[in-house]
Amino acid sequence: MKIVNGFDLMKYAQDHHYMLPAFNTTNLEMTYAIAKGLNKAKLPGYIQISSNNLRLSDPEAIVYLTKKALADNDVPIGLHLDHGKSYEDVKACVNAGFTSIMIDASHLPFEENIEEVKRAVEYCHFYNVPVEAELGCLQGKEEDIVNEADAKTDPDMVADFVAQTGCDLLAVAVGNVHGLDIEPKVDLPLLEQISKISPVPLVMHGGSGIPFDIIQKAREFNLLKVNYGSDLRKAFVSTFGRAYEANHNACSVIELSIEAVENVSEKAAELVTIINS
Repeated sequence: MKIVNGFDLMKYAQDHHYMLPAFNTTNLEMTYAIAKGLNKAKLPGYIQISSNNLRLSDPEAIVYLTKKALADNDVPIGLHLDHGKSYEDVKACVNAGFTSIMIDASHLPFEENIEEVKRAVEYCHFYNVPVEAELGCLQGKEEDIVNEADAKTDPDMVADFVAQTGCDLLAVAVGNVHGLDIEPKVDLPLLEQISKISPVPLVMHGGSGIPFDIIQKAREFNLLKVNYGSDLRKAFVSTFGRAYEANHNACSVIELSIEAVENVSEKAAELVTIINS
């Protein structure tokens, strides 16, 4: 199956009442594992990579790997830029063949955030690619970027932000956090309040630390997409860690990589199944 357009994937999920997981990749093994896990579960979702991780894998390489990984798949999967940090990254990913984009200017003042998102939206919509934006800031560590601020999304800003930017998805900060080092305290009443205001579907980052019953409850509040990075990375890295602890001379990269792909795919299949149960 080819990489699915982001608008088509969103509509497919809404029509079938699915929650879309977005699983972070870094390399070939993670990309193949995510595709395998979603196909195993027979449920749709995203393969995504952040601007930060594009330091190792440029957009063209990730598009190529994703196409290869999806060759034998039968479920709809989109390719998403997660936490796009610049307009240049957005353009590079759209030009390479990404089918969904996030521009993250949430660290900027409100009006500057709007201007950055508008610029990305104008470019992406020309190519029929949806744009996710973020309003509010999450605590925790997103790869190598540490944020100690906890600025929840202000419901009073949501309608104006979406109207001015033209974004298609809105990532919210409601007590969710990045990484596994801080305990999330998701404010479901705030999420419900935002859902009544936002004209676009909502996104929750930091899914790895959030209890499944909270995610399932959040589905009632127009939550369409939830991001998972740490759970899959842990499954990948621990494969090599266990082998090393068992034998400090373990060095069969191919065998361990194949095992890691299987472990990550099982975790991806488990997560997408649970959040859609």
